[in-house]
Amino acid sequence: MAECIECGEYTKYNGGLCYQCYKKENSKEVIEEDHEPEVLNGLSDKDFNYRYGMIKGRIAETLIQELFLSLGYNVFRYGMENTIPGIMELLKGVRSDVAQEIRRMPDFVIQNPKTKSVYFIEVKFRANGSFRYNDLPQNYPYENAYIILVSKKHIKCITVDELSQGKAITPTSKNYLGTRKEFELDKAVIIDFCSFAIQFFENV
Repeated sequence: MAECIECGEYTKYNGGLCYQCYKKENSKEVIEEDHEPEVLNGLSDKDFNYRYGMIKGRIAETLIQELFLSLGYNVFRYGMENTIPGIMELLKGVRSDVAQEIRRMPDFVIQNPKTKSVYFIEVKFRANGSFRYNDLPQNYPYENAYIILVSKKHIKCITVDELSQGKAITPTSKNYLGTRKEFELDKAVIIDFCSFAIQFFENV
C-alpha cells in the first residue's frame, strides 16, 4: 500500500504525500471554493484519510485494551468518545477550547490489580515507530499520562513527563512496554500482542 514520503501514512500514490502533509506543504495556496474534491472509493481524499486513520487508531486501542485485560488489569475507556458516542465526528473541524480539551482526553484509565495504582493511558499508532513531545497536542494537560505507541513491529511506552524532558520513542529506542516496572507486565504476553500488531499493520 502506498505511503506518504513525509510521515508514512496512507496515500493514493507511491512517492506522494498524504492529505495532511500535502495540506501543510501547500497551506499558502488559495483553493477555489467551487473546486470539487477528488473522490476515491466514494470518499474525498480528506475523508478517506480521516476514516483510515480512525480505524488504525481504534485497532491499536483495542489491541492495548485486550493486552491489559488479559493480564488481569481493570481497564476503563476514558475518552469523551466513549462517554458521548459520536462526539468526535461532531467536533471535526471545530477549533474551540472545549473541543480541544475533549480531543486531549486520554483513551484509558487502567488499574494494576496488585498495587491498585491507576494510570492514564494514551494509545497511538505510528507506522514509522517514532513519537516525540511535538507529536502531542499543544499544551497537553495530562503530564502524568503514559503514551503507548503501537507500530508495525513493537509496542513501546513513554511518559508525557519523559517526552517533555526531550526523550522520545524511535525505531531503535529500547523503551519497550515490557520494561515499565510500574506495570509489572508479562513480557511473553506482550510478545504475543506484538505478533498481533504485525499481522494487523504489516501492510499499513
